[in-house]
Amino acid sequence: MQDFFHLDRERDRTSLLKRARNVALKSLQQYDVDWDSIQFVQLSDAITFKITMSGNEGYLLRIHSDRWSKEEIHSELTLLQALNESDDLTVPEGIQSIEGSYVIELDPIDGYRGTCVTMMRWVEGEHSNGKFTDDCVYQMGLLMGRLHNAAASFDPPFGFVRPAWGAESFMQEMTKLEHHYACFLSKKAWDTYQVAAEKVLAQLAGISQNDKNYGLIHGDLHTGNIVFKDDQPYPIDFGRSGYGYYLYDIAGTIVGLAPKHRLQFIEGYESVRKLEANHVRDVECFFIMVMIENYCHHASNPRETSGLIAEQPYAQAYIRNYLYDTPFVFETIQPVQID
Repeated sequence: MQDFFHLDRERDRTSLLKRARNVALKSLQQYDVDWDSIQFVQLSDAITFKITMSGNEGYLLRIHSDRWSKEEIHSELTLLQALNESDDLTVPEGIQSIEGSYVIELDPIDGYRGTCVTMMRWVEGEHSNGKFTDDCVYQMGLLMGRLHNAAASFDPPFGFVRPAWGAESFMQEMTKLEHHYACFLSKKAWDTYQVAAEKVLAQLAGISQNDKNYGLIHGDLHTGNIVFKDDQPYPIDFGRSGYGYYLYDIAGTIVGLAPKHRLQFIEGYESVRKLEANHVRDVECFFIMVMIENYCHHASNPRETSGLIAEQPYAQAYIRNYLYDTPFVFETIQPVQID
């Protein structure tokens, strides 16, 4: 019996999305919603569909891969429910099925293993076009600070389980990248990536964990997981939420921002939650960690290869500076010549 998310070739993708739509339509019967339309959103760690109601109210239906257990998925929704109780946060929130379950387990079908399905309220807003104003970036930093404050006050119930993002998960990603790096890196560049990874792991080993620098984080709050309404940012897609350093979460956002905006993001964050005085050195470590993890995630997808290659003059410039202890995260970096 194959995984529901079985995906090796382009024709597998077409088959998977057709299979997923059928599962979505079947799952909708288990919710008390009078829907008008269903629209595919994206295929990532989950297959997502937007469900639109007659009154324009929307929901997000997610079909989960077997990467996450039912307990992990349920714990994500528990965290989101707690975050929504904060007066200054609006995050996606799970809704119950007719039978009162937040996570629906589907039986195997047509030779594919069963999967879990959840439904969430749609967070209204538009994605950025990539052109951020100074105030917009400041508000994004403020948002993350509020998220971390709210998560720090959350008391996980018995049975709460979410992944941890740190040295162990990073080593697993590097092992995966070893099988795919040749599509966008030379052997020489790959050797340099490995040296950078070793330095990241050594630096992580020297960072202590305490309540001020470590806790529950979003885990994937890149700019594509933020929507804007009335110029205010709202976070979406908490599928990777888990335990990690707060600076790791910050790095996940600023890796996609221009240097001057990285500073403004930090300023927004520190308006609600102060960082340690020596945080810049550690931010640069997490910046390299997140950047490499992003390549680990995308390297196996042929659709992403051209983009990965195009990014290397800058990526390898960042890695070069990191290895030579040259500050880079708040500086304008010149691209390097790729062999």
